[in-house]
Amino acid sequence: MISRDTLRQLAEIESKSGHAVSFFYQPPAPRDKSHREEHILLKDLIREATDSHEKRGHRDHDHGLRSDLERIASVGNQLRGNGAHSKAIFACSENNFWREFNLPAQLPETRLEVNSHFHLKPLVELLSKSPRTCVAVIDREHALIFESSLGELSESEKIVNPLPRRVRSDGFKGYDAGHNERHVENEAMRHFKEVADRLLARFEAGHFDYLAIGCRDEIWSEISPHLHSYLTQRLVGRFAADPAATSQQEILQHVERMIAEREENDRQALTREVLGEAQRDALGAIGLRNVLRSLEKGEVQVLLLGSKFSAQASECTNCGHMDTRVAKTCGVCGKETVEVREIGDALVRQAILRGVSIVFIHDDPEFDRVGNVGALLRFRSDQNTAEKMAG
Repeated sequence: MISRDTLRQLAEIESKSGHAVSFFYQPPAPRDKSHREEHILLKDLIREATDSHEKRGHRDHDHGLRSDLERIASVGNQLRGNGAHSKAIFACSENNFWREFNLPAQLPETRLEVNSHFHLKPLVELLSKSPRTCVAVIDREHALIFESSLGELSESEKIVNPLPRRVRSDGFKGYDAGHNERHVENEAMRHFKEVADRLLARFEAGHFDYLAIGCRDEIWSEISPHLHSYLTQRLVGRFAADPAATSQQEILQHVERMIAEREENDRQALTREVLGEAQRDALGAIGLRNVLRSLEKGEVQVLLLGSKFSAQASECTNCGHMDTRVAKTCGVCGKETVEVREIGDALVRQAILRGVSIVFIHDDPEFDRVGNVGALLRFRSDQNTAEKMAG
């Protein structure tokens, strides 16, 4: 599972020589058994990346870059013909850095980029389609806790609390029967509370973003009162299941369906909220210039990027200031700037470093009309009382 800390580590890497290599491999449907087309594609990507890098004037320490590209070529050759999984590799010999990630085969294309920072947008966009989800499948004695991410389900914990068995006799005039029944009910209640406590501990430790619960319909009313409000807020849904009888494939299908519905509803609501807040000159920003300014001021809570968003900008090599104007010097500190060919990737990197949530918006005509970039703000610094008085 790729954690927020992992993304932050990737975002923090900077190559002064411009030798940070990002490689995304998406297996194509092979037309012949030799997979020759994949091999040619990878060679072309490496040659194009090297030529482009040299045209931008980066020649220092090229031996480290060549070493990374040769290693990527070797890994790529081993991947040929593997239609089940994609692969992401981030390499920078300058920083003694190499990380590989196996991904579901859902990337838009095979791609290789060489730059000062890693190209994280495809990875973050893929992760946004499959948020980290905890799945608990529960009955009155057992609970299986799974982690779901990137189209895969893995069991992480098993809880077993056997109920006391009924005795053969109900005792004098059946008085023991009621006592035994209450004892069984109390043990089941303790079991449900333990499961809820374990789930809460996992959430507070940052292990998941969403929660899904599988159980028989008749025991949901016994489970739900034990769920902390933090968990109910993250609950995407419940499905009928039994720990002993429901397969992992069935569980994954239920979870993916519920997550897709929740994410789509949340995206639509968030887009409407940002557009409305921006129209009222309140806690919404739309358009690249406004979003860049708010991001730099630390105002942004959620960054929205449209699937069609594309723009160029400049970024200061000293203070990191980004500007929609491609200028040679920074408008803030006067130091040298570099051209950013795809500002969307720089926005994603800055959002990760600042702890800002990122949401990708697809096929929304209204969001298209405002530039395919927006933000929900935590606050507006230009509306603070002190700043108003100073003005």
